[in-house]
Amino acid sequence: MSHTEHLLLIEDDPGLRELLQEELEAEGYRVTACPSAEAAHAPLEQGDIDLLISDLRLPGADGLSLLPVAQRASPTPAILIITAFGSVQQAVQALQEGADDFLTKPLEMDHFLLTANRLLENRRLRREVQRYRSIMALEQFHGIIGQSSVMRRLFQDIRQVADADGPILIQGESGTGKELVARAVHEQSARASAPYMVVNCGGIPGELMESEFFGHAAGAYTGARKARAGLFQQADGGTLLLDEIGEMPLALQAKLLRALQDGKVRPVGSDHEIQLNVRVIAATNRQLTDCVADGSFREDLFYRLETFTLQVPPLRERIEDIHALADFFLARFNARQQRLIKGFSDDARAALQRHPFPGNVRELENAVERAATFCAGNLIELVNLPERLQQNKPHSPCAPAVPMLDNLTGEALDQLPSLETIQRQYIHQVLSATGGNKRRAADILGITRRTLYRWIE
Repeated sequence: MSHTEHLLLIEDDPGLRELLQEELEAEGYRVTACPSAEAAHAPLEQGDIDLLISDLRLPGADGLSLLPVAQRASPTPAILIITAFGSVQQAVQALQEGADDFLTKPLEMDHFLLTANRLLENRRLRREVQRYRSIMALEQFHGIIGQSSVMRRLFQDIRQVADADGPILIQGESGTGKELVARAVHEQSARASAPYMVVNCGGIPGELMESEFFGHAAGAYTGARKARAGLFQQADGGTLLLDEIGEMPLALQAKLLRALQDGKVRPVGSDHEIQLNVRVIAATNRQLTDCVADGSFREDLFYRLETFTLQVPPLRERIEDIHALADFFLARFNARQQRLIKGFSDDARAALQRHPFPGNVRELENAVERAATFCAGNLIELVNLPERLQQNKPHSPCAPAVPMLDNLTGEALDQLPSLETIQRQYIHQVLSATGGNKRRAADILGITRRTLYRWIE
């Protein structure tokens, strides 16, 4: 059996020291043996010791003196103290000061080896838990992961519009995380402690929409035996997210516009209006300007909603966030399924970086879950990823496609990518093609590495 752990053994009895070293090495561990506490300081301070095994009574300084040295090491090793039977009280003191376990002499070898194995396994598990916790908390803004420039700008926009009180329109492709952005606005606002309600406008039958949104009075229609509060009333004082607002029927759009303008709603079958205080957020993956043009969305409602507009970027415009997102999804999978997959192989990471992800963050999340489910080892390999990601082979770097500019007018001109976007896409294509080799990428781009680092940031 082969292990990668490094053990530090301190024992002044030469015969016992040699025996323990041989037994541990036979188990596959790498062992450094020392006759005294003083001799153990140097290897401990180097920080690559996984398990410290020390006799309590030693010539010169005793084993207890090594505990603070070990606890200052990074990462901290597990600690096993060995003591004579008459010194159990000191062994208990060692546990109180940070040791993980102790054994009394004479040692029973099988018990000794089992204890060492158990302490190392516990240490591995603790480190994995710490790693998952650090990943789960990594660079999040109200649950949104992203450190790319486009995401930092989005976070700043969220902070600014959260302080206002008007309706918000969130636009973005399917799978980009529009609902997360809406929740972030709510949590960033003064309404954070008030209700947060979500409704999918495409998931409610048209004939029930008005009642669902505004409630109904008793006897308003067959089966309405008692009054029922609608979503607006339930969200009073807080925030209401209208997801897929482009699916809302025109008749209801008119009533929504009035609710936004007056702050009042009228339940179905009621003669009285109810004054409410609700912050409305609308989200859609459709171009509402096209919907206005074809008559399926009211122009006046569009202009009322677009006062504060947040655009959620697709994943292909924030590819520098892919690895952090993938690590986050893997850590969450490990926590839910009680797995210990450590990460991704270089080939798997390169495939993730190359893929255009038309399904955006949701597609990445599903790809990681699928890969983790089929992963039999401790690293996700290329073969574990969905086939469409495996087939997306590396290619020579080339500039991103630039749209033809002939005869473009109006909205088509507004949709053209900025120079910054094209530059960012090309830089990351070159980095992907060079396997992340920044020196080679800088040579291809004709810039210095310092300039490349600045552009990446």
